Amino acid sequence: MNGGERLVETLVEHGVDTAFTVPGESFLTVLEAMRQQQNRIRVVTVRQEGGGAFAAEAYGKLTGRPAAVFVSRGPGATNASIGVHTAKQDSTPLLLFMGHVRRTSRGRESFQEIDPHSTFASLAKAVLEPETPEEIAALTARAIALATIGRPGPVVVVLPRDVTEAEVGDDELAAEAAEPATRTSDEAVLARAATLLAGARHPLIIAGEAVSFEDCCADLVGFAAASGAAVMTAYRRQDVFPNEHPAYAGHLEINRVAYQREALEAADVIIAAGSRLDAITNEDYTLIKPRQRLIQVYPDAEVLGRSGAEVAIEAEVGPTLRALTARLAKPSEAVLSWRQRLHQAYLTHSDPATTPTVGAVDLAAVVACVAARVPPETVILTDGGSFARWVHRYYRFNRPHTQLGPISGAMGYAVPGAIGARIARPQMPVIAFVGDGGFMMTGQELVTAVEQGLDIKIILCDNSAHGSILQSQVGKFGAHGIYGTRLASPDFAALAEAYGAPSWRVEETAAFDQAFAEALAHEGPALLHLRTDERDIVPYGPGREAV
Repeated sequence: MNGGERLVETLVEHGVDTAFTVPGESFLTVLEAMRQQQNRIRVVTVRQEGGGAFAAEAYGKLTGRPAAVFVSRGPGATNASIGVHTAKQDSTPLLLFMGHVRRTSRGRESFQEIDPHSTFASLAKAVLEPETPEEIAALTARAIALATIGRPGPVVVVLPRDVTEAEVGDDELAAEAAEPATRTSDEAVLARAATLLAGARHPLIIAGEAVSFEDCCADLVGFAAASGAAVMTAYRRQDVFPNEHPAYAGHLEINRVAYQREALEAADVIIAAGSRLDAITNEDYTLIKPRQRLIQVYPDAEVLGRSGAEVAIEAEVGPTLRALTARLAKPSEAVLSWRQRLHQAYLTHSDPATTPTVGAVDLAAVVACVAARVPPETVILTDGGSFARWVHRYYRFNRPHTQLGPISGAMGYAVPGAIGARIARPQMPVIAFVGDGGFMMTGQELVTAVEQGLDIKIILCDNSAHGSILQSQVGKFGAHGIYGTRLASPDFAALAEAYGAPSWRVEETAAFDQAFAEALAHEGPALLHLRTDERDIVPYGPGREAV
């Protein structure tokens, strides 16, 4: 058995059953081993490494288990780095295996060589590299454990070509992956948090990514009921709490609207439940005011050390919320009344009828139509881009693990992400919203979906511009400041047909419902090309507030 065979054996023994790749000469033994094990590990050949990493990120986000991405060194690895960065910021388990030069060639600026350790040091939880073929099993098992323990994230494993080609003794058994240890807070810290909550007049929960990767939405719902707190979800984490629950007070988008600002100003105790309080959620780290008491529950000491929380609980979120729930008395009517006003404000804000549009295609109506036609378990993806705000505002997520989108704002995520999502949840509809800019980055992965027979639907919002940047140019310099942000787009519908997917052109709102129904009825990938107006970059509500 060679090192490549031992690597693949270790992966399948530890439950890694999906891999994405652009094949490379530097890991031929691994490819051959996966061919031999193709009944145990599914290999999807993508068209560009960034697409493979995005697909793996979506898969990991939905399953809680890492998919593997195999790429070659240099160009392959750097192409994949966008997905590694996305997984890091989204706290998603992912394994990137990078085929590398032989050990004797390292450090000589060999063909396509990079220094993987310095390149990926800030992007991944760890960068591992076996020095001998005998180390492959142990390092692979360690990578799987690191990707999932504590705060999940990406792990890079460097594979020198001669290490994967060398023979390994048959008596070398696959190493055991470490079992994650459940961490709970001590009684004194829990008592302090419960005391703060008991005295709160306007308690507010900010719910984030750890609720998703721990799959503890039910615990969050129970805690919200016991505390009487209103619940806002962190950026692109709307699915961690049912949006029609009476405690739900909206999504912390790039911009805040009036009722949210009033609520955030009034909150006296804020509970960050599984949120690392990323920059958008935390308004560039200005959201929490000195007078407000912050309780943060998160399974990572580094995250807690950055937040300055008065009560920092380094523990799993689900058990901690259950422990706090047991310590709380019934909330007062005043607290519940405040929460109900916030929920009603959210319902009004998310009503599509409240938003005027300029162009012939109303994205608010489009999102409402999608919501009416798909079951609540549908996976909805949004790419980087301002068009996503229409989905964030008007689609109500009521089931966990139904929203995917990069909090890093990485463009090009949605199409390959839909591939990973459909593989992760083959029985659920998968709808990807993408802009014209994002589609031009990774839209070629639509042919991968066709080749794999994956039933994904792409809604392409085409305003022929990098819309959010164009809007910023207008805001800062006036209309004459628009420069470098308008795009000449191809015929996207014809392009989809060339890839082998049926398509529909939608140039007015009334045509969308029938087109979407026909796309849903088609078994396989399909694309709807929507022509939108650059003046409708983001939805505007009363008072012309962009959200």
